[in-house]
Amino acid sequence: MLYLPKGETVIYNNIADMHTHSVLSFDGNDTCDELCESAIEKGAKFLAITDHCDIDGMDSKAEEFCRQQFNQTYETEKKYEGRLNVVKGLEIGQGIYRKELTEKVLGEHNYDFILGSLHNLENMEDFYFLDYKSYDVYELLNMYFEGLLELAQWGAFDSLAHLTYPLRYIVARERINVDMTRYSEIIDSIFEALVKNKKALEINTSGLFMAMQDTLPNISFVKRFKELGGEYITVGSDSHFAQKVCQGIDEGYKIAYDSGFRNITVYKNRQPMLIPIE
Repeated sequence: MLYLPKGETVIYNNIADMHTHSVLSFDGNDTCDELCESAIEKGAKFLAITDHCDIDGMDSKAEEFCRQQFNQTYETEKKYEGRLNVVKGLEIGQGIYRKELTEKVLGEHNYDFILGSLHNLENMEDFYFLDYKSYDVYELLNMYFEGLLELAQWGAFDSLAHLTYPLRYIVARERINVDMTRYSEIIDSIFEALVKNKKALEINTSGLFMAMQDTLPNISFVKRFKELGGEYITVGSDSHFAQKVCQGIDEGYKIAYDSGFRNITVYKNRQPMLIPIE
């Protein structure tokens, strides 16, 4: 690793942004080419394009969407060969609510990398849209972490995305204090399931540039994952704009290193590859 003057910023080699969204995502803004050009400009070696497939809200279109998205990332991978390692990815949201369909669409394409996530509880809106005055936030979080535990035990993904996703809105936006120690036991169970199933935990750096000014999850959870035997860690910007590709990846790498990891993980053909943090 290299240190800039005054030691204020750390720049790492082997940069891999394992969570980005192109215009193919419902909330994406730029093309795959634009994401790749931005990654190259920033010195990245690996870029995973992981467009949203929130499968619980698009039952009839999931297969069509994945076919289009996979073909686009496949063509992008070929186009940038030799300049950038493009990882053909997908973010499956709410897969536990449509397990059979999830397994079907993932089996139809040779993806390199799958993020598993929950953006909402079953038959509810995304946590982004909820009016928290109408809910008991602790009950919402109970159900959320129970869902993550089911997802981790099922294991139809490679890396568990943004473990503390609801805190973006409950804590950072609504300023509702949450005692996260209430969830220590179930989060340990989630981590144990990830370890057992040889899955990765994601350090999502998007929160660094939101009101929470922290990663999802923060370093305390990353350290706990390592203590419980975690081997694989991915780092992703969760960028929805080309200009934000690789944003915060240096800080994510530092958190991984300070938590005891000496490698980050990238994927090819759904198989983990360890890349030194240096």
